[in-house]
Amino acid sequence: MAIAPAQPGTGANPLGAPDPTTFQKVREVFAQPVLASFVAGGIAGAVSRTVVSPLERLKILFQVQSVGREEYKMSVPKALAKMWREEGWRGFMAGNGTNCIRIVPYSAVQFSAYNVYKRFFESEPGASLGAYQRLFCGGLAGITSVSFTYPLDIVRTRLSIQSASFSSLQREEGKKLPGMWTLLANMYKTEGGLPALYRGIIPTIAGVAPYVGLNFMVYEIARTQFTPEGAKDPSAIGKLGAGAVSGAVAQTITYPFDVLRRRFQINTMSGMGYKYAGIGDAIKQIVMTEGFRGLYKGIVPNLLKVAPSMASSWLSFEMTRDMLMGKWNSGFL
Repeated sequence: MAIAPAQPGTGANPLGAPDPTTFQKVREVFAQPVLASFVAGGIAGAVSRTVVSPLERLKILFQVQSVGREEYKMSVPKALAKMWREEGWRGFMAGNGTNCIRIVPYSAVQFSAYNVYKRFFESEPGASLGAYQRLFCGGLAGITSVSFTYPLDIVRTRLSIQSASFSSLQREEGKKLPGMWTLLANMYKTEGGLPALYRGIIPTIAGVAPYVGLNFMVYEIARTQFTPEGAKDPSAIGKLGAGAVSGAVAQTITYPFDVLRRRFQINTMSGMGYKYAGIGDAIKQIVMTEGFRGLYKGIVPNLLKVAPSMASSWLSFEMTRDMLMGKWNSGFL
């Protein structure tokens, strides 16, 4: 007796496999540009931050130093060796768990928000944007993402600092340091409620908006330069190169805002507080006491981390997005 073929959409087949039409519907949902960018952005953020976690922490330790607090005033290799000697692998990864919890939604929101904003500037769906349009949409995406995830950023900064060997930090020997949620709750209770969790957000936004905008703009320009003649896309090595260039350019231009952000984030931290009345006062005090170079403290480990961080971020993003979108991918950011 002949077996009747399974009807499309019924899910019935001899092997009990899922209905192909159901799989296709799910695939089409995840192929939507905003959702695909959200998922791909989250994965890209986690990969990029974990790759450069030791340099990310070292950058923060360099940034929060000032006159009279110079325990990490040394070369990058020596500082990394000091960190390893005193804290081991956990020192390299200090704050990275919080950073990934922050960066996954941050990066996901950033890439998906960019796809929302760019629709207002496209000549047709999926069309390429001009350089200044990418700059503007990237800036808006940066503001959106940092507004959603800022409390996790300030907690990550505190976690990166609290175990470091700064003599001004008062710690009880053998006492366990607070984790992410305990630190978040303590800041809320003892430092002024919700405003404490958004301390330093103004200089952060002032730096993030141009940084993200430049990152999107420069990446697309560099991407075309790394694309072989006659090809639609660059190779994986080309994407890594374009990501490294875009991150280095954007970070160098906007770096002083990153230093200000870190200083304001520890403004009320016991033993580390800086008494700045505002952004103008902070810049004035830093330049007067530390010189113009004070605005670029930590830029060496930062540039060392930015290249592999942004390279891995963009490559992870494009690979994940291409896998999710498949034939619906236009190839443009």
